[in-house]
Parts: sequence; structure tokens; C-alpha cells
Amino acid sequence: MIDLDDPGALRAADPGGMLEAVTALPRHCREGHELGGAASDLPSGDGVTAVAFCGMGGSAVAGDVVRALYADRLRVPVVVVRSPELPGFCGRHTLVLVSSYSGDTSETLACFEEAVARGCRIVALTSGGQLGRRAGELGVAVVSVPAGFMPRAALGYLGLGSLGALEAIGMIPPLAADLDEAVREMEGLLAEAGPELPARSNAAKSLALRIGERVPVIWGAEGIGAVAAARWKTQCNENAKVPAFSAALPELDHNEVVGWSEGRGAGFFLVALRHDGEHAEVAARFPPSIDVARSSGLEVEEVRARGRSALARLFTLVLWGDLVATYLGVARGVDPTPIDAIARLKEALAET
Repeated sequence: MIDLDDPGALRAADPGGMLEAVTALPRHCREGHELGGAASDLPSGDGVTAVAFCGMGGSAVAGDVVRALYADRLRVPVVVVRSPELPGFCGRHTLVLVSSYSGDTSETLACFEEAVARGCRIVALTSGGQLGRRAGELGVAVVSVPAGFMPRAALGYLGLGSLGALEAIGMIPPLAADLDEAVREMEGLLAEAGPELPARSNAAKSLALRIGERVPVIWGAEGIGAVAAARWKTQCNENAKVPAFSAALPELDHNEVVGWSEGRGAGFFLVALRHDGEHAEVAARFPPSIDVARSSGLEVEEVRARGRSALARLFTLVLWGDLVATYLGVARGVDPTPIDAIARLKEALAET
């Protein structure tokens, strides 16, 4: 195990600079919001009847953010499309946000071309690549974000870039106050759990060490808690290189909870993500559900969101998970940045 309190060992174990990218999330959010609001040629929001967010992997998480924060306030359906096929309802009154950080994601490019063919209102989010070139050729609005990151480390740019564009279009209210709070709360979290703080007084490092070689299981309440739980899961997969699982309440109480029978929790570690905005009936389910999990042998820790706005709560939970997953990878002696398995899959698919 790598000593998380040794600055030299920490740097050596993270040659790709994932911790630096993770701790820059507050700044990325501010810059992303500015980029989204400043994008040229944004389509009109008048008469929009649906919003489709197309993306894969880390580039699609921004769509989950949009849906979780605004699906109940936009008054039109919001769907996240993780496939090469655009839903049949998409047409000239559909706003299609197409997100590919690299600009070269095949599934997302297919959705982009189909959206163009159907006359949809389109906003592209990318650092360049084929998507950037095609959008430029066709005069499609582009939120151009900085290159040089792994897609999962660009959530601040893509997520707040999307929200900034929606705000500029007039589909969501001004974000300034909520964004200020979210940045303030994230900076406060970093002051308590950043890389320079020792594990004895750093809750994120401590949690990573407690998880150790066990498989993380992440629970959150449907909505922002579920989005944060899914983000924790994928960050554990990619940054820590371990299997991980996520689920949402109340749905997991109708299936997964049965699987945590006596003795089945050995080798797993449950993290329950909580926030003050949970529906009362869902919040009431957490204690008995956690008791069932504990009875199976699972060790459990609760992590609470910070802030009053949904934006602050979601992004503090996201930052918590990004830190824990990266510390977990470093502690296990793996470089958090590379994703060799995905690269091998892409090569195999290219050959076929």
C-alpha cells in the first residue's frame, strides 16, 4: 500500500495528475459555466418540447447532472442517450445536446448526424475532434472546452457548460447564486480533505483506506443522490481500477436488499450518500435498509452532501467520490489516470 501522507509517494503514484484534475473541480465548474453562456449561435429555446442529451462514459455524466437538477423544473422531458441511436421523438422542436469530450466518440457522432438530418436544435460540447469540425462546418453551436483531460476529469466543464448554455437559451433560471455556493462548499471540502492533509484528519483518505481491498457499493436517493452514487461507482472503476456497484433508493428496497443475506456482505463496503433534500419517504428508508446491509456483514459509512442548493449538494458528493476513488487507486499502487481495458476494447472493435 502507498502511504497517502507521503507527498513524494503521492506524486510518484499519480504521474497522470488525476489528483490535480480532481481538486480543480471548483474552478472547472466556474469556467465551464462561462464557456456555456458565451457560446455563439445557440439555438432558441422557444417551443422546445423535449431535451435529449447524447454522450458516452464520462462525457454522458453531464447529462445525468442536467436531468437530476432540472427534470422536475424544465416542464419538458429530459432523456440521456447512451447509444448510437437517437430516440424517435427527436425532431425540430427537440433540443439535442451532444457531448463528446474527445470529439471522436462513435456513438455520439452517430447521434449528432441523425440530429442534423432531423432538423433538431443542437448544441455540441467538446474539446475538438470530429464533432468540433462537423459542428463548425454546419454552423452548429459549440461549447468548446479545454483539451488535455481524461473525459471523466472534465465533468466541471461539460456539466456546467451544459447548464450555462441552457441558461443562455433561457430554459433554466440564472445559476450565479447556486454556483457561488457550490464552489464555496467544494473549496471548503478540499480544505478538509485535499491531498496535503494527513489521513488522521482527512475523511476522504480515511474512507479510502477503510475500503481497502473490499468492493465498494454506493447507495443514493433517487435524483441527485443516485447520480452521485453512479459517479462514485465509475470513478472507483476507472481511478481505483476495482469493481464497484451503485443503486438508488427506493428501487433497491424492491430487489437488491434481498441479496444482502447473512454472510453475503463479506468483501464489500457500503457508502450511503445522503443529503437534506431527500424525499421524506425515501429518507425514512435509509436506516432500515442500512441495518439489513450491516446484518449481511457489510461495513457502512454515510457521507453527507453540503450546501442548500441541489447544485451544491450534487457537486460536493461528486467531489467526495472523486477524492475517495483517486486516493483508493493511489493507495493500491495503481496510476489513477490510464484506462487500459477501454483502450484494448477500442482496438479490438476497430479490428472487427
